[in-house]
Amino acid sequence: MARANVCGKRIKLLRIHREMGQVELAAALEVDFNIKSSQSDISEIERGVRGVRDEEIMAFAKILDASPMWLLFGKKQPIFNNDPLEH
Repeated sequence: MARANVCGKRIKLLRIHREMGQVELAAALEVDFNIKSSQSDISEIERGVRGVRDEEIMAFAKILDASPMWLLFGKKQPIFNNDPLEH
């Protein structure tokens, strides 16, 4: 079965690194970006079952303090928004 997204595993990695639950991440999407999402939506994204819209990628990047490019393409280490080497 083909994956519906390429960034789910990296979203999960950062969410866990930030000690954030799926429910908390869904709530942050709604509160901060007016994106309605449930815990099951987050689970499906992380498992690669559900696609991710471009505005969701940008929201995940802001909430998880990561580069949208890293979420999409990855590297060995995440590039965080406050990384001075990123600019």
